[in-house]
Amino acid sequence: MRIDRPPASSPTAGFLRRRSGLPIWADLTWRVALVFGLIGVVLALHWFGRDGLKDNYDNQISFIDVLYFTTVTVTTVGYGDIVPVTPEARLFESIFVTPIRLFVWLIFLGTAYNLFFRNILYRWRMARIQADLHNHIIVTGFGTSGQEAVNELLARGVDPREIVVIDGSEKALALAEAQGCNILCGDSTRDRTLKDVAIHRARSMIVSAGRDDTSILITLTARHLAPRLPISIVVRNEDNELPARQAGATTVINPVSFAGLLLAGSTSGRHIADYMADLAASGGRVKLNERPVLPQEIGSPLSAIRTGLGVRIYREDRPIGFWEDAAQRLQTGDCIIEIVDEGQDRKAPADE
Repeated sequence: MRIDRPPASSPTAGFLRRRSGLPIWADLTWRVALVFGLIGVVLALHWFGRDGLKDNYDNQISFIDVLYFTTVTVTTVGYGDIVPVTPEARLFESIFVTPIRLFVWLIFLGTAYNLFFRNILYRWRMARIQADLHNHIIVTGFGTSGQEAVNELLARGVDPREIVVIDGSEKALALAEAQGCNILCGDSTRDRTLKDVAIHRARSMIVSAGRDDTSILITLTARHLAPRLPISIVVRNEDNELPARQAGATTVINPVSFAGLLLAGSTSGRHIADYMADLAASGGRVKLNERPVLPQEIGSPLSAIRTGLGVRIYREDRPIGFWEDAAQRLQTGDCIIEIVDEGQDRKAPADE
């Protein structure tokens, strides 16, 4: 969701900014005080220069007349009942009062926009984006792991409009927005935030909050909102892998452990780590693909599939290797893990 964030072309994007520490009531009070302060300055100058004014009603200028003339002049262009008649008074109205009048109106319009119209506009834009969110991917946390995940998704051909990034940092969200992703500045541990990104219609979720406890809490929140949603979570501590699964994570990834696997594999042969990285990255010559068994493949062995090199079957969440007897006969509901050629346009074989 692109919410409460200026577009990249906004003039404020290049300035050092910080969220205002003033509450809404204090900001409104400050604006009102500024308006009355400007009116007070104009009132004082009009009073001291009242000899340059003429009252077409009784030809006398009292304090009430000056107060009336000041408020009318600052807020409008006047009604003509009291007018400046001397060159000095007219010059003062042109050079000093007119800019103040415009500035006061800008304050009024800015206040109305900040308090009312901006919220209406953002809610309207948010509703439009929410209506288009179907079968999308939610990425919570846009640190190093989150950015790499999004980059890999984009490299694999995922439309950036199908990715929603949630983070509490506008700097991080600016990077995601520049890639064309939907963004939402918020706390992913809250139900409201995940509901705002239509989690019930998402196809998967990536959790990389930077802290294991936060990531596990996000997973718990997401799981109770979307019981069947595939959730992949990154944890840094091996002790947190089991709590992450108990929280409802479908896939738990420990980057430290994975790096250890690559390092250990490299000791058995210098090409093993390269091939494992080749399988994991979109830019490699081959990649791993997961798909359901096709109707025409039921009853055949895993080795007979024509879309790639079958290496594993998942049957009721039980892994079956290609060498096992159970892999010699594919069944309805099997999930096939295969190695496919990244450069080839693969299509499922037609039903015979």
